[in-house]
Amino acid sequence: MKILISDETDDRVGVDLLDRLDGADVVTYDPTATELDQSQRAAEIMIPPYRGSHRPLELLSQLPHLRMVQLLSAGSDEWAPYVPGHVMLASGRGGHAHAVSEWILSAILCQYRGWPSLLNYQHDGVWAHRKVEADTVAGKKTLIVGAGHIGLAAAKRLQLMDAEVTLVGRIAREGVHTAADLPALVPDHDIVVIAAPLTTSTRGLFGKNMLATMPDGSLLVNAGRGEIIDTDALLLELNAGRLRAALDVTDPEPLPAGHPLYTAPGVIISPHMSRTVPGTNERCYQVAAEQVATFLAGCTPSNAVLDRQ
Repeated sequence: MKILISDETDDRVGVDLLDRLDGADVVTYDPTATELDQSQRAAEIMIPPYRGSHRPLELLSQLPHLRMVQLLSAGSDEWAPYVPGHVMLASGRGGHAHAVSEWILSAILCQYRGWPSLLNYQHDGVWAHRKVEADTVAGKKTLIVGAGHIGLAAAKRLQLMDAEVTLVGRIAREGVHTAADLPALVPDHDIVVIAAPLTTSTRGLFGKNMLATMPDGSLLVNAGRGEIIDTDALLLELNAGRLRAALDVTDPEPLPAGHPLYTAPGVIISPHMSRTVPGTNERCYQVAAEQVATFLAGCTPSNAVLDRQ
């Protein structure tokens, strides 16, 4: 089966991994191209690159034999509306868990141990002993919204630091609540971590009313999608000094120069790079290879996106 993989440098590891699969015929393509050649048009499986994964969207119409789109991203919101219903769509869920969960932990520690203030004092050449209000993560009640690979990996790391973790997922199961429980759970937690995908049910989930239920001084961490939080409502809470935040994703994104989030008090921002560490791309392609191998065997991949709302 012909598999279309980006010809960019970051995707060479994918070419090597997918080429080892029985029945796979790997063909590379330029994800910025507007036209595919005859050989590329015969592809039945397409793998968009992670960086700028939306770029090849326009090429879908040039793939009449397409049977599967395998993503490297944990989320599928960019592609779900455009992949035809008869075409299998699978995510790269699982490939990002280590890197993103480490970012979540580092963001929480950065805020709790007062590093933004400490770095400012260092820059000004001030010995800031006892000038920074620091706290410990131990014993803090942490609510993780998203009980997939990333959420579970973050929970494991936080529990090792003696935080009390509560999980919220799409489907209720032992140890996992659902979004219907959020109004009752949020007011009782010191930290709220968003590690959920963007869907119709999560878009705007943390709006004015939900944010208002967070306790004074609590921390909101977003490693999911920016649109899950109402930016204007969050800005009101930050400017009032009531909440703190750590954001790897924002709405809008990229965050334009001069946006008030940059200068809002109590917030730290990274430019959607929580998964950007050495080895993540290879892990994502390992997941992709497993999903494609399952599909080639005539089975449904474990990362198949069955609900495209």
